[in-house]
Amino acid sequence: MDTTALRSAYEKFFDVAEAPDLGEAADGGWNADQVLAHVLSVDAATAAVALGVASGARPTFDNRICLDRWNLDRIIAEHSGRAGLITHVRQQAAVLCDIADQLSEQAAAVLVPTLLMSNDELLLDQPITLADLVNGLAENHVPVHTRQLADLRS
Repeated sequence: MDTTALRSAYEKFFDVAEAPDLGEAADGGWNADQVLAHVLSVDAATAAVALGVASGARPTFDNRICLDRWNLDRIIAEHSGRAGLITHVRQQAAVLCDIADQLSEQAAAVLVPTLLMSNDELLLDQPITLADLVNGLAENHVPVHTRQLADLRS
């Protein structure tokens, strides 16, 4: 797979994430640390699915744990501050891209049963290709969270 677009999306994300003036969401939504923890969780889950496909398994992708506030708070607590969290998210994004770079066309074409939720709304409940799962991060997921972080600037 070609991860050029995904790597570019992450660089824009990290440019915004590293801004010193990220405050709280006016609507009571996620703060910057929760957004970072969510992206880390999604990236790790996607990498696990990709490795599962490469191993011959037939994994599923379900993002509900990546939305769970308790899980996000647990991830945040494992780091000594935002800088440490950003470093871990950056490392996890690199791992995901490195795995995706090595996927064969056949592996990228494997259908992965996928359940995607957002704000208690069902977005998707059907199999999609592993390539679509990974490319969806570049096309939608990372840019959406980049805008979400940008909206937190005070």
